[in-house]
Amino acid sequence: MSKHAKYTPKHRHHRAPSRPTKVLRNSVLYSSVAVAATGVAVSGGVLQSNAESPVNVAADFPQMNAGDDVQTDAVRRDDEVSRSADRRRSADPAKAAALSGVDRTGTAVSRTEDISDEDPREIAKALLSEFGYSQDEFGCLDSLYTSESGWRVNADNPSSSAYGIPQALPGSKMASAGPDWETNPVTQIRWGLGYIEDRYGSPCGAWSFKQGHNWY
Repeated sequence: MSKHAKYTPKHRHHRAPSRPTKVLRNSVLYSSVAVAATGVAVSGGVLQSNAESPVNVAADFPQMNAGDDVQTDAVRRDDEVSRSADRRRSADPAKAAALSGVDRTGTAVSRTEDISDEDPREIAKALLSEFGYSQDEFGCLDSLYTSESGWRVNADNPSSSAYGIPQALPGSKMASAGPDWETNPVTQIRWGLGYIEDRYGSPCGAWSFKQGHNWY
């Protein structure tokens, strides 16, 4: 019993210093395990993010966001430039037409050059819109010029010196529409329509007057 009483203190004296060491070892061990577990958890999280959440991966790699921002900025700048160009084109249609080589006068000249060899009646139909007339007026114009000249470019009235399809009096008046007034049906008809517009307002107005007076 006395030996056991003596042994117990000795046992306690030997065990007492070992507790901090064991605790320290356990702490180190637990810390290592925790670090390893944390590493695994972090690695697992990264792997899981790579597989399931592209948004988280982008957050982990900010340089990818920077590249996306650069690309987005470039697209935005291109879009702004494109819209600016569209606004410039829509704001200045006259300039756009000039750059394309098309203008009202040029179009009219090109059209008259193309139709100068056609039937004078077809030329007249083409020129009606130039003076704001609809095709409904052609019937009156046809009747008027048929009675005056038969649509002949060189029709000449020796008793009055009236000349051409519209029977201009004198024929040289048609020079105001072009120097080729003696031979070009386009020039003659254009002058004739201008004359009708000034005097009678429309081909049907001129034809109505002609029917009542036998001249126009």
